[in-house]
Amino acid sequence: MSIVITGNPGVGKHTITKKISEILKLSVIDINTIAKDAGLFEESENTNDVNTAELEKVIKEKISSCSLIVGHLAPYVLLPDQVKKVIVLRRNPYDLISVYRERAYTEEKIRENAGSEVLGVIAYDAINQFGKKVFQLDVTGKSISEITDKVLDIINEKEINEEVDWLDLVIKQNDLKKFFAY
Repeated sequence: MSIVITGNPGVGKHTITKKISEILKLSVIDINTIAKDAGLFEESENTNDVNTAELEKVIKEKISSCSLIVGHLAPYVLLPDQVKKVIVLRRNPYDLISVYRERAYTEEKIRENAGSEVLGVIAYDAINQFGKKVFQLDVTGKSISEITDKVLDIINEKEINEEVDWLDLVIKQNDLKKFFAY
């Protein structure tokens, strides 16, 4: 069974996946790369939409019995019987804004992605799809080695699950308008 590392853009999924794959000697399946190679991205204004039904079929053929899968689309294209554990990396949405600006995201895309992190959309969808196989990990302010160690602890049954609630933080800061256009 495969281990999945997911989360919003900018949380460090690919960096951590690379470290874990080196340590555990696991092959990496990158959901975005598969989608691109299969021609499943459809450009729409400033975003890339993906045909998740088709991607689910393509990925099913690529998953080996023991691999490391990375991508924010994991909850939408993988089935519970394909994975052993799902690790959702979470990061303070205020930090993500600067990451997205460095990546030259539009203000709309920044708000959309940071707002998704505030609401915990990927975590929620992962829990809905995979249930008790899901573990959240707050990576805010942690070094790559600290995050790698925590991910390894989760993989090795030292089941650390952090409850992450950015919405409470944003409400206390009175910043809902910063993350949501309403």
